[in-house]
Formats: sequence, C-alpha cells, structure tokens
Amino acid sequence: MRTARAFTALAGLLVTVPIASCGVFDSGPSAKDAATAYVRAFAAGDNAAAAQRTDAPETARKALDRTRKNLSPEKVDASVTDVSSDESGGSAEADFDVSWNFGSERTWEYAGKLNLRQQDGTWKVHWQPSAVHPDLGARQTLHYEEDPATPAPVLGRDGTRLMGPERLVRVTLIPGQADDLSNVAGSLAEGLRPVAPGVTEQGIVSGAEKTEDDQAYTVVTLRWADYQRVKPEIYELPGVRFPERTELAATEQDYASQVLPAVAEAKKKRLNGSAGWRVFTSDASGAEVRTLHQVKPKPTEALSTTLSDKVQRAAEEAIDPVEKPGMIVAMRPSNGDVLAVAQNSAADGKGALALTGQYPPGSTFKMSTGLAALERGDVGIDTEVECPAEKTFNGKTLPNSHHFDLGSVPLRKAFAESCNTTFAQLAADMPADALPEAAEQLGIGADFAVPGLTTITGDVPAGDGEVDRAVNGIGQGKVLASPFGMALASASVANGEMPVPGLVEGDETEVNKGPSDKPSGKALEQLREMMREVVRSGTATELSGTGEVAGKTGTAQFGDGSRAHGWFTGYRGDMSFAVLLTDSGSSERAVSVTRDFLERAE
Repeated sequence: MRTARAFTALAGLLVTVPIASCGVFDSGPSAKDAATAYVRAFAAGDNAAAAQRTDAPETARKALDRTRKNLSPEKVDASVTDVSSDESGGSAEADFDVSWNFGSERTWEYAGKLNLRQQDGTWKVHWQPSAVHPDLGARQTLHYEEDPATPAPVLGRDGTRLMGPERLVRVTLIPGQADDLSNVAGSLAEGLRPVAPGVTEQGIVSGAEKTEDDQAYTVVTLRWADYQRVKPEIYELPGVRFPERTELAATEQDYASQVLPAVAEAKKKRLNGSAGWRVFTSDASGAEVRTLHQVKPKPTEALSTTLSDKVQRAAEEAIDPVEKPGMIVAMRPSNGDVLAVAQNSAADGKGALALTGQYPPGSTFKMSTGLAALERGDVGIDTEVECPAEKTFNGKTLPNSHHFDLGSVPLRKAFAESCNTTFAQLAADMPADALPEAAEQLGIGADFAVPGLTTITGDVPAGDGEVDRAVNGIGQGKVLASPFGMALASASVANGEMPVPGLVEGDETEVNKGPSDKPSGKALEQLREMMREVVRSGTATELSGTGEVAGKTGTAQFGDGSRAHGWFTGYRGDMSFAVLLTDSGSSERAVSVTRDFLERAE
C-alpha cells in the first residue's frame, strides 16, 4: 500500500539575481535575464519573487506554492540553458533544466521550456503550468509519494514464518468530530469487543481528551480480518476513521509478544528494504492523471532468528492458563540461541518481565551456592551435612519450608529436598565474594547487548556479614534474577561454561560483562548430579516422566514474607529453561507448568 510522504517545507536561500551581466541595461533586462531570474527564484523556493517575473503573478504564486508544498524537496537546482527570440523580438523561448532532490539520494531531473513576452517594455515569463513541468496541464497539480517495499518476513530457526506483511487498520477517533464523545466511545468499545475486549469506553475517552480536537487518537490497530468482522458496528460512528497500512505482524495475535515486536523495531530498516517513490499529477478533483517519474521499491531478504516455533508454542500453551503474571524462557546451552520467550496476558501488561524482570530467585539460587561450595572443596555431593528445621544466624532465624527436619544427610539429598538451613550455613561460611563469583560463572550478573533484545540477568551483591551471606545463599535478601538470567544459569551448568545468548542469525552479541573464568569440570559434574536428583527423588518428581530433566525448584518470598513466587529452572538435552509464576505461593504450580511445557516441546 502506498502512503503519502509528508515533508517539512523548504526554507530556501534567497538568490540575488543581477539585472544584467554588465551593470544596467539601456533597454532593460533581456529575455534571458528574465528567464534566469524566474528559474533561480523558483529553485530557491522564493515563489513570490518567481511569480513577479511572470505575466500572471497571483496565479503563478498560488501554483508555485502548491507545487513546493506537495513536493517538499530538500533542494532544487535549476538553470537556463538556451534562449531564442522570434524575428519580431516580441516573444522568446527559454530552455531550462530542473533537478529536485528529495533526500536519501532521490533525485528527479527534467528539461522544460518557458515562453516569454514583452509586457510594457519588460520581459515576463508567460505563465502556464508548463513553466513548472512540460507535462503539467491546466488545473493539475504535482505530487510526491513514497512506495514502501513489502516488509521481509521474520523466520524461526526451522524456516517457519513468525512474522510477515499484514494489512492493518488503525481505528482512530478525531475528538472534534465526535458530537457526543462518551456516547461514541461507548458504541466503539462495544463494537470492538469481539476482537479487542481490552478496549473500554473509559480508556477511549481518556485518550481522546488528551488529544487535540483536530488530531486522530489511535484506539486500536486491527488485522484486516478482525476489522472486517466488526466494521458494520463501527464504520458509521462520527469522528471514527480507519487508515490502513501494511506492516510486519506476528502470524498469530500475541505470539512471541515480547520478542518479535522488538526484533521488528530493531531491524526495521533492514526488514523494510528500500522504499520506492514517484512523482505524479492529479486533476482538480484529486484523481490521478499521470506518473511522471517512478523508482520501484527494493525489498530485502527474510530475517532468520533462533526462535523455535515448536518450543515457543509449547511455552505459550503452558503459561497462558495461569491467572497471575507468568513467564517461560528457553535457550540452547550449546550456543546460547534463544528458543522461546513466553508470557501470559497478565505479564504482558507489565512489560518484558521474562527478559528484564528482577525477582528473588529463591531456592533456584542454590545452584550458585552449591557451585561455590563445591568449587571451594569443603564439601562434595556425598558429604554429610546438617539439615535442621531452622537455623539462627546472628539473631536471624531461617526455617525450612514447612519446618521439615532431615537431620544429617548427604549434600545431594539436602539439595534435592531444598534444605534452606544447609545452604544458608554453607553461604555464611564463605568469603563475601564467593557467591557473586559463582553466580557470575553461571551468567547471573552478566550484561549483554543482544541484537533484537533487551535483557537483564540479575544482580548478586557481596554479603556484608554472616546474615547477609546466609540469606543471599538461599536466593533471598538482595539477590535478584530474571527468568532469562535463570535460563542462562541452567544453560551454563549444562554447557560447562556460560554460553553467549543470541537471537538474530548472523548478528553477534556483545558481552559487556561476563565471567572471568568457567567452573571446574569436577564441580559442574557434581552440580549436574544434584540437579538430576531434584527430579529423581526431590521436590520435582512430577517431571520424572518427561525425560532426562535436571533442575531446581524455588519458592521465593517477597514483600513482608507472607507471599512467594514459584520457580523451576533446569535443562533437558540441549534445551535449558526457566519458569516463573509470580505470587503463586510455592514452586508446585511452576513444576506443573514445566511438565506441560516439556511434554508439548518433545
């Protein structure tokens, strides 16, 4: 669909035209001088001066003003190339060249002729539309129009089309044209309900009241099929307009809603290709007459991403039924490819929580605490550790969930059952920088510039004292992480070192901050075994039928401690993932959602 291009009118430099090449003429300026003065003023955008060089100044000025406004060039160059007179000397003809520059290397050049006549002893350009362009007829106007290239599609890793050109309709409301704003807004909201249930009368009124009376407030953008569905109910409403455009849109409503729009925006120039353009004439009624110059648009190639359509759909289908904000991130441990980023509608309303949201990770952070302890060599997975129901650190008592007491058990058992008291003690006994270093080795606290994505992995500050270290060691206190960060942590465990995440094929991610070294093979081998034990006999046995899954549950308290988020993070084969259900009370529902996700992703 072609769309008219609006430009800022050129404020051209005035050109001082000499009356004659050698001072003052005895008989006045020549026909060439008159033609040159007209052409130079015309090129400079001084329409009033150019019009005064014609025999119909007012008519010429209005025509030149319309031309300049419609074409809105960045620059115009023009020159007289030849002048010839008839034998009587009462008329002359001048040849001229014009070059219109519209910016972005868009230039329109042509040659024309001016007829000149003597008027009261002075040479004047005989005004006619051809004094602008030789093919411009009476009562016709010139126009410039862009012709956008059809946007290139966005593909998934297997070639599946995730985004493609879509005919979209903006439903807009011009407040000054709505005789009764509240009534129109109510009727519009009701008419849109089948395809846009989130649009309300109150929202429309609020948006319209903040918009100038003669400006358009965009109520919602609809796909063509959805617009056709509700058109009979909304088309005749006063002040409501429906401009169309072709843009990239996901193949399905809300599909990969926190990734694909960001990719399309970040890669807009590449995806949109090179727009074409043309200059054409129209008659007094506005009907197009003739195309004078045209450059065809140049489309570009499809853009491939690392997203897996199968994994993305599995994640969305698993998370959509959750009432409160929930999200899933999946990636490929072997190379960091982002496979899926899914959020339910409750989360979408709050932004890209899956990628940048900062939450206490709860017991999922015991992956980092366990890694730090194993790297120090103080314990191994079969070392007997104490797991009392609660433990006090310098006056701060930390309990196990439901106050379970395991007594003395191997470290692998304490990890599998998520024993807070064990891992709080391990963290309290470590140096202040041990937890941040282990977390960073897994990617928590790393910082990336991922083409097409904005991400925040998390933050793990050094504990100032025993209490801080103990609380941080169980993923509470000042420790924060995003689902993206926890998916990266699990990917690092599976891969043996932190992979660099990526989304757009062929684009490299810049690592602004990353680990200085990787975990030892011995520590990782033991950590993987402990994460596997979580599924075999610990807090996530519900996943035992979904393959060789290794992971960690997490219940993360927030606020006054009476409420908690539920987490599960882990990996299966060459896919790591993190599931977060906010304000779910425990990790149990997160494990169930993980099971649904893994079963669909098989």
